[in-house]
Amino acid sequence: MPVTSATSAPTTSFADIASASSNTTRKAKKALGQEDFLKLLATQFQLQDPMKPMEDTAFIAQMAQFSALEQSSTMVKDIALLRADQSLLTANSYIGRNVTVEDDAGKPVTGLVTALDNDPTEGVTLTIDGKSYPLDSVRRIEPSLPTLTDPATLPAA
Repeated sequence: MPVTSATSAPTTSFADIASASSNTTRKAKKALGQEDFLKLLATQFQLQDPMKPMEDTAFIAQMAQFSALEQSSTMVKDIALLRADQSLLTANSYIGRNVTVEDDAGKPVTGLVTALDNDPTEGVTLTIDGKSYPLDSVRRIEPSLPTLTDPATLPAA
């Protein structure tokens, strides 16, 4: 005589998993992150029917998705760092040159770039006549012309 369970195993829906995994106040997100994926996977394991465990292929597919997500987020961070380094190198080539930038009102400002600032929140800024301008406001770059009053630029006698 076959043995049967006294109670039937509950079926678990996606809504059950989502509500069981949220013990804190929910905030609207644009995209799921790594933590969300891991919470969902852990909750799925906790709520799965012991008589019908998750298939190996489904588990491997989910792990592959997690690996791809992790590699993608690492690549995004690396590209952001590369972009910041490239901006700094580009701005470095402007030191000592006459550059035309747009100010906040959209008016052109021309002057000699004397310094750079690399702020983590604002990015690279150029200093022209004591004022800072963002790198993306550059509209024209010219070599600076030597002045006749500067002894270093006078021809040798």
